[in-house]
Amino acid sequence: MISRSLARALLASVALLTASVLLAGCDTDQVSLATNAKANQPVPPKLLAAMVEKDMDLQSPILVRLFKQEAELEVWKQTRNGQFALLKTYPICRWSGDLGPKVREGDRQAPEGFYSINPGQMNPQSAYYLSFNTGYPNAFDKALGRSGSQLMVHGDCSSRGCYAMTDEQIAEIYSLGRESFFGGQKAFQLQAYPFKMTPVNMAKHRNNPNMPFWKMIKEGYDHFEVTRQEPKVDFCEKKYVFDAAKTPDAKRDPVFDASAKCPAYVIPEDIASAVREKDARDQAEYAKLVAKGTPVARMNTGIDGGMNKIFAAKIPEGSTGLSEGAEGTTLQMLAMAKAPGTIPGHVNPPRPNLDAAAPSPQEEPVVAVSAPATSTRVAAAQPAEKSQEKSQEKSQSGGFFSNLGRKMGLGTADTTATASAPPPQATASVAPATTSTTPPSAASRLKAAVTRFVPGRDTTKDAPKPAVAAAKPAEPAKPDTRLAATRPALKPTVSDDPAGGPQMAGAAPVVQSNSFDSRFGAVK
Repeated sequence: MISRSLARALLASVALLTASVLLAGCDTDQVSLATNAKANQPVPPKLLAAMVEKDMDLQSPILVRLFKQEAELEVWKQTRNGQFALLKTYPICRWSGDLGPKVREGDRQAPEGFYSINPGQMNPQSAYYLSFNTGYPNAFDKALGRSGSQLMVHGDCSSRGCYAMTDEQIAEIYSLGRESFFGGQKAFQLQAYPFKMTPVNMAKHRNNPNMPFWKMIKEGYDHFEVTRQEPKVDFCEKKYVFDAAKTPDAKRDPVFDASAKCPAYVIPEDIASAVREKDARDQAEYAKLVAKGTPVARMNTGIDGGMNKIFAAKIPEGSTGLSEGAEGTTLQMLAMAKAPGTIPGHVNPPRPNLDAAAPSPQEEPVVAVSAPATSTRVAAAQPAEKSQEKSQEKSQSGGFFSNLGRKMGLGTADTTATASAPPPQATASVAPATTSTTPPSAASRLKAAVTRFVPGRDTTKDAPKPAVAAAKPAEPAKPDTRLAATRPALKPTVSDDPAGGPQMAGAAPVVQSNSFDSRFGAVK
């Protein structure tokens, strides 16, 4: 009896020892995945409910996709039929750099490409709440001599070459990765893109110098789109290769080296044909977009990265930077929505693209001539009055006998020629005529006296024209519009009424002030 009890104890001890040895021999990264309360947070009930709805297991494999321009992180999860489905999209709080891959240490670029995240890259002791290392540089990056380290997806909404989320967001993403490792996934794939690789985006960025690289990683994007399976990634001849398999006559799988010549390989025909069909559709749509003149995305300078518009709406003077997202009303509406996590007070949003808001030089003359209609009518009438005044001055300068001869009907050809001469073309820059208050000259008084004594002369013709004489006193003094004609009008704000209602006849046009002091006085 004693020997049996001893045997059982020894067997139990051996079992415990074996278990401890197995645990020690296992990948100890599983133990390091959850060494504190932050790393041990359970998957939220709402996400668990979404998994049930989408036929997913808690510990099934995951896949992550990142898009800079959209400022979004997608978590995909494998369903029970073996394909991946989108579980949740997270708005990115902050990413740094520009659209394009990371090239060297210190360039503040967030990486682009395909990377593998194993348990050892999960960091439960991160200075930014929680994080995982993207794995940059991969073999492709190293083959091109690219450098950089510690490029993370982390919390704290602060980025210096990373993809930064809020603490609440990274806690969820971390828990999903942790559970997938506990379920047996050796590593999950991270796909980082400049934007969603659609024909519209490719057409917009067709002149970007990074386009050859983007077309290369688009192949992997297409492989995932048509199969909903994690594409197998290899490298050779300093390029990406997706879903490569051994040739039918090969006895072993091909061996790839990012810097060496590509080995013989094939892509399974079902995948290759589906990718070809998708690419043909994309190319046809791309050609249509380019043919109809889809605008090319401007090259931005002075902007460091981007921010999802939901976060930009929560920050005073926040900007989406290089990320998409309508400003103005859209951000004002989003300001009422709940933010997906806590935004720390030290967040440094991207600088806004001030060049995009400023009018281009060729647009300014169009704005400058957009004056009220009454101003145009006044300017058109002024040259004719000027011409009449000059004709009268010319007739007066001929002397007493010349004036007397013309009054008696002599020299009518000269007068007819002067009267038939067309008035000069009206221009908006001519100064407005003012009501004459100058006393009559001696010549004009003499002319009037002679006229009264000429026999048979109809003196009614020499009376001032009632229309002009009556209109002049009734018309108020016009402001000088020459300054307004050389300055662009202020752009209306949301609350401005550009028209201001119909203008009353005879009213003076309102000239908006657009001086340097008025535009920038508020920021002094």
